[in-house]
Amino acid sequence: MKKYNPTTKSRRQMTNVKYRGVLTGSQPAKSLTYGQTRRVGRNNQGRITVRHKGGGHKRLLREIDFFYDKKDISAKITTVEYDPNRSAFIGLAVYRDGEKRYVVLPKDVPPGHIFVVSEKAPLAPGNRLPLKNIPVGTFVYNIEIKEKGGAKIARSAGIFAQVVANAEGYTNIKMPSTEIRKINENCWASVGAVSNEEHHLENYGKAGRSRWKGIRPTVRGTAMNPVDHPYGGGEGRQGRGTRRPKTLWGKITGGRKTRTPKKYSNVFIVSRRKTGKNK
Repeated sequence: MKKYNPTTKSRRQMTNVKYRGVLTGSQPAKSLTYGQTRRVGRNNQGRITVRHKGGGHKRLLREIDFFYDKKDISAKITTVEYDPNRSAFIGLAVYRDGEKRYVVLPKDVPPGHIFVVSEKAPLAPGNRLPLKNIPVGTFVYNIEIKEKGGAKIARSAGIFAQVVANAEGYTNIKMPSTEIRKINENCWASVGAVSNEEHHLENYGKAGRSRWKGIRPTVRGTAMNPVDHPYGGGEGRQGRGTRRPKTLWGKITGGRKTRTPKKYSNVFIVSRRKTGKNK
């Protein structure tokens, strides 16, 4: 991690990932980028549905390949680049037939690394193959939930899942949350762990850096007026004054199970994630 001299109060605590020596490309490939207006937490009617989003630096979207539909054609990673829209590093993959695509990079993969998407691919970082062909104990990322549905699981910085078992047409995957889940053995996954594993150690150091990221301030409920929050009102510092912790809209938060009881994926969960003290 990169640390700074305490020239100001905010600099004293600020840390950042050391990009120098890791990133090799500064300008993204123009053919794989496009502009788009960010939703900033609003729905199609313009109403805020997710709070604390808005502003931030203008971003250029990179077209990332999560489907990996070019099979049995090797590709070379030519650059390692920063993507403002995700925590992991991305790389420009140039396939043997000349096509270029952006992919999420695994850890410790330098420019010049060659990967392949194939049922017979060797177990090397970045290679992609069906779950049924991946041995037990292997770390994987970019995992499909449904066949040909594209990578959905384990895509953020430093994350990986682990193959626990293969049986009866399903592969048991231990998720980053410790949940163990069954996934069709014909779904594909990439071998390795996602790059930029130091991302979670970053300390923004000051409020302004959160605003650059598009994160707006979070106001405590107890600091509001009674009309604005169940915890609001009172002279000076007050307790919450309610038996159970609640959201702004009065919905209970602490201790209530929020998962839909009849959710379609319940049958695929072998072991629930560990929470609280059990974790």
